Amino acid sequence: MVSSSRRSGRARLGGVLVAALIALGAGGHDRRLTVDDIYDPETKLDFDGEAPSSLAWIDDAHYHWAKAERKGGRTEHLKVEAVTGRFRPLFDPARMKQALERIEGVGASEAERLSALPAYPMTSSGTAAILDVKGDLYHYTFGGGEAVRLTSAAGAEEEPTYSPDGRRVAFVRGNDLHVVEVRTRKERRLTRDGSADILNGKLDWLYQEEVYGRGRYRGYWWSPDSSRLAFLQLDEKEVPRYSLLDDAPYRPSTQTWPYPKPGESNPKARLGVVQATGGSTTWVDLDGYTGTDILVVDVGWTPDSRQVAYQVQDREQTWLDLNVADPSRGRSRTLLRETSRAWVERLGSPYWLKDGSFLILSDRTAWRHVHHHRPDGSPVRAVTAGKWQVQSLHGVDPASGTLYFSATERSHVGSDVYAVSLDGTGLRRLSRAPGTHTAAFNPSRRLYLDTWSDATTPKQVRLHRADGSEARVVDARPARALKGLRLSRPEFVQVETRDGFVMEAVLLKPPDFDPARRYPVFQHTYGGPHAPQVKDAWGGKTHMFHQMLAQRGIVVWILDNRTSSGKGMDSAWTGHRRLGEVELRDIEDGVEWLKRQPWVDAKRIGIEGWSYGGFVVAYALTHSKSFAMGIAGAPVTDWRDYDTIYTERHMGTPRNNPEGYRRSSPRAAAAKLHGRLLLMHGTIDDNVHPQNTLQFAHELQKAGKPFRMMMYPHTRHGLSDPALERHLRSTMAAFIEETLLAR
Repeated sequence: MVSSSRRSGRARLGGVLVAALIALGAGGHDRRLTVDDIYDPETKLDFDGEAPSSLAWIDDAHYHWAKAERKGGRTEHLKVEAVTGRFRPLFDPARMKQALERIEGVGASEAERLSALPAYPMTSSGTAAILDVKGDLYHYTFGGGEAVRLTSAAGAEEEPTYSPDGRRVAFVRGNDLHVVEVRTRKERRLTRDGSADILNGKLDWLYQEEVYGRGRYRGYWWSPDSSRLAFLQLDEKEVPRYSLLDDAPYRPSTQTWPYPKPGESNPKARLGVVQATGGSTTWVDLDGYTGTDILVVDVGWTPDSRQVAYQVQDREQTWLDLNVADPSRGRSRTLLRETSRAWVERLGSPYWLKDGSFLILSDRTAWRHVHHHRPDGSPVRAVTAGKWQVQSLHGVDPASGTLYFSATERSHVGSDVYAVSLDGTGLRRLSRAPGTHTAAFNPSRRLYLDTWSDATTPKQVRLHRADGSEARVVDARPARALKGLRLSRPEFVQVETRDGFVMEAVLLKPPDFDPARRYPVFQHTYGGPHAPQVKDAWGGKTHMFHQMLAQRGIVVWILDNRTSSGKGMDSAWTGHRRLGEVELRDIEDGVEWLKRQPWVDAKRIGIEGWSYGGFVVAYALTHSKSFAMGIAGAPVTDWRDYDTIYTERHMGTPRNNPEGYRRSSPRAAAAKLHGRLLLMHGTIDDNVHPQNTLQFAHELQKAGKPFRMMMYPHTRHGLSDPALERHLRSTMAAFIEETLLAR
């Protein structure tokens, strides 16, 4: 119980939305949403509208619009004149299809598929693309009508990219890096020791998931002048393997990955540089880290191609070094080292200025801001400051010395576009409407495409000038499916914890809300470090699922505990080496606020989450009596089961923090389960392995605790099959109604 003298749990209505509930769209009809409306591939409604799905600048005056059809799976690729909106096809798909059909063994259906893909590796000028046809690479010039074969050797060509000048294509075959000349089709093998254990230019599961971005396996980087490639070599020999059994086929298949768990061996990383024309590899000198288990977490080039810039962290990520190396000799020097009292976040590559100085994002003040450094790494100044977060850098207009970036200065639950002089003066917000703005600037930083939404409006796109003024509406068509539905307007709320931290939350009440009634509450959570869920942004299908629950008489509650809030690193670091404990304390402070509302039934409060959110649910139901039910999707139930990089960043190694691992484990506390539990997991989840759910289930069974479990065969961490997603949501909805609505 929280003392009122400590202002625990007091709430203040905030944000840009009023507290009243209104009907969205015309008519205010009473038709209730169904799972099929949202998730059935045959009957689902379009709640996201028709805003462009993919926009990317080709040059200062034109952008590429990959316009996906809502049904049929085709993508139309357009080249749009930014200011006027005039457009033409980037290429003629019929001509591409004809060119593909002339390739031996390619039928009409395959040619049709290849000519309608959502994305292709393209030249920087947007004039040609790489096509992967029957295991070989082809170069297709958009203005021509022929697909030119580039490779013919056995083996798959992975991660192909054009050089910046478009004259060569690099790729990985057999875990060796190769380059082929586009004009002569002459191929060169740049490395020669690739094997199942040695990866050259290709990332393993761990590095793509936790360092360079999920789904990105490319581990090489072209120099801006196209003369060299820097690449990572990962040695997996000492990394333990993890196997999953796919029982869906008649004959089960085994899938195996190098997957290190906390305390086990990571892949050994080396950084090499090689000429695009071939020759021996120059290895960057990492001798200064001898005896330290390191991670190479960022690689790039200075704009003049004279130096490789790379970042190194220790295993538990308590520090980060930004280094530069001579690509000819491999000699390296450190420009700066970041440290913290817990862990150091990777915040992306430096942005290099013409004088050799650079801008870099840093949490060194506990709030993420832009810092300017001289070429030797010494600090010039903090360009931005305040109790808000810079989210991304969009670049500098060299003529005016103006930096453009996105940040949370106006609202912690939104995002805006800003401009500031490099000396830190003249900060100004360019975006006007409250909500969430995502900017894409053209190369000169004189125009930007702004994708905007708020909690009640699907994404819209507008073209703006660099001063923020609107130049043109690109696409602002509403989602027609919202019309005629009686939906609830989200209420943004702030709740203070027992020690005064202000948490952001959002309420979704039933459309026919009666303050004299007492309603059950369904809480959606994620809770992981720096991963806020409370956003003034359109939530798509998940939001509509929550609207469906509200229509059925349930109050939906989303709250960001301090570690997940995005409000500076001081808030995230409180969970260091004790995951679950701080999250649950904050969540229970939110529950205490709910219980004081006269319209909340304190005995019918449930909680749901997936992945880290599944962990939070499992932890809450084994360490609290606040919840009548919980749905734990793909939960981590023992942090010794998860991967090294993510886990050791937040928990340290099991050797250094054995008690922290024990205390954070729902599996170890299974005998204390309180409330009705539904576990859900994919049987070939290569991220959070299904052993987490099975180990937890085993401990629950031994403790005599009843629970339910739904396993999804042939399914990974996220459900990509629409039919299975529909089944999952139907299962969730039935369990929610049974546990929260049944009397």
